Amino acid sequence: MSTTHAPATRRPATSEVVAAAGVAGLGVACLLSPEHIEDGPVVCPFRRLTGLPCPGCGLTRSWVYAAHGWWREAFTAHLFGPLLAAVVLVLAVAVVRARVRRTAAPSLDRVVRHPVTIAVITAWLAFAIVRIAAAA
Repeated sequence: MSTTHAPATRRPATSEVVAAAGVAGLGVACLLSPEHIEDGPVVCPFRRLTGLPCPGCGLTRSWVYAAHGWWREAFTAHLFGPLLAAVVLVLAVAVVRARVRRTAAPSLDRVVRHPVTIAVITAWLAFAIVRIAAAA
């Protein structure tokens, strides 16, 4: 008598979860209207508490503008918004490609430790500090 085993289920890799969340965020950005994105309430807890912008303040508006092709407004809302949207799309393509080829998903550890990523994160944090100083 032979026993059959259920196929092994594997946990999704962190890069797969991040890509899925990012694509969902871009999908929502496509559904929101750029004409009314400035009319909503402030939802950032840091900004509500301090009145100062956090490093991510403006990303939602930036993604909405970028999703609708309003590039000047996208970069004005958050300088790094369109770049982050592009990174999400590249990561999503890499994850889908790995799934199709049945290979391991990209390692976020490796991506985050790359010198270019470190330089971009450093620039982002410097940008955030300048924004906070200008708003204070």
